[in-house]
Amino acid sequence: MSDAISQLNKINLQQTTFSDLKKFLFFKEIDEFNLQKTIDTLIFYAAGRGETVWNKGLAGNHLLFLFSGRLHVIDISENGHASTFDFVTPGNYFGELAIIDGLPQAATLIASETSTYALMPSFHALELIYGNPRISEQIFKKLAAHVRQASSFRNILGIPNAFQRVYALLNHLSKSSLSGLVVIERLPTQQEISVMINTSRETVSRAIQVLIQSGVVEKDLRRLIIRKPEALREKLNASKFFSE
Repeated sequence: MSDAISQLNKINLQQTTFSDLKKFLFFKEIDEFNLQKTIDTLIFYAAGRGETVWNKGLAGNHLLFLFSGRLHVIDISENGHASTFDFVTPGNYFGELAIIDGLPQAATLIASETSTYALMPSFHALELIYGNPRISEQIFKKLAAHVRQASSFRNILGIPNAFQRVYALLNHLSKSSLSGLVVIERLPTQQEISVMINTSRETVSRAIQVLIQSGVVEKDLRRLIIRKPEALREKLNASKFFSE
């Protein structure tokens, strides 16, 4: 195991059960025998807020499964600029690209809140991926979603006006809930948004306040309710925007 991972605090959790793993879509179609083999390979860790889970360039020796908390997926350029382009949330996994192509990890993972996760050795992950067509299908769909998301973020970053980038990101993150509301669950912090779209936290704050004051959105703890989705899209497409 690499130094970057071995320096983390290994934690002792109650024995992982089949039902714990079945919460992950990755394991839905795996039989009991292979689930037990999987449990035996997992090593659990905890990361505090702001702690680096692994760095870009780390050997792709493990697949990560997040049980609680949230992780930033950050790309750090050669000049040291960091940009957040995704999050890992509970029930999801990360690291499949490096597992498949054998190249180093393409991103840095940092805990945005206290998180618990497990690492699975690459040899066992590959056995599951290549031995189960349903898991392979999931991997293909996940990789395709990454490509589409990367394209969307490139388009957002190409918008010259900062307020417009905020509106575009909020529109991108919003989803229809079971209740019929359009919401962003677990809204990224203003600092996280500012890193994602290459602007200042103050600009993000002012742009969101404009939406709140006009009744387009409503904050509900960590959730943002889009009360007027059409109005948000109109602001996104309008010709005049506030500048930084």
